[in-house]
This record gives sequence, C-alpha cells and structure tokens, in this order.
Amino acid sequence: MTGPRSRTVRRPRYPVTREIDEQTGLGEAYMRSLLRTQLRLAVRLCLVLAVVVFGLPLLFALFPAVREQEVLGLPLPWVVLGGLIYPWFVACGWWYVRQAERNEDDFADLVDRADGAGE
Repeated sequence: MTGPRSRTVRRPRYPVTREIDEQTGLGEAYMRSLLRTQLRLAVRLCLVLAVVVFGLPLLFALFPAVREQEVLGLPLPWVVLGGLIYPWFVACGWWYVRQAERNEDDFADLVDRADGAGE
C-alpha cells in the first residue's frame, strides 16, 4: 500500500480555553504560569512593604537626629508613620491592582493567540 496511513489515531486539537476548563495537563500548565506570575508580583510588593514598614522605625531608632526633626510642629516619625505611610499604601495597592490586571490581560492575550494558532 503506497497511500498515507489511515489508521493513525490523532488526538483532537482543542482550544486552550477548553484545555483550561477541562483541567488537562496543558490547561494546568497555563494556569500555573498565571499563578506564578501573580505570586511573583505579590511577593515583590510584600517585600517592598516590609522594608518600608520595618525600615522606617529602624531608621528613626538608629539616627536620633532624624527622629528629632519636626514638620509643622509634629515629630517627623509621627508625620511619616501616622500620615504619609497610608497614602503610600493606597498608591501601592493601586499599583498592585494595575499590575495584576496587566498580568491577566497578558494571559488572556496568550490564550487567544494559542487558540488562534490551532485553527
């Protein structure tokens, strides 16, 4: 027989979204990729927050001259830890949400490209 083999079993090619929905190996690989990306973002932000939250009191403890400065009649540590840190936390939260949404958009684009490539 000279023709192509007709008895070869072919695995049907599913769109990536179906792979994800059915939690196949490929779908799990895509989801692990997204989760790893989001985890890296969260860990980076937590490290930055920890450095600031623990670093400022350490700065004030190690350098009494900084601790003794005043802003509008209030001690600098009170102004920084009591007033400026909260808007900074809000800005960090806003940045985190923007970055997490960007990661999800990039993931959606990746899935869309993979689905388009299979067709």
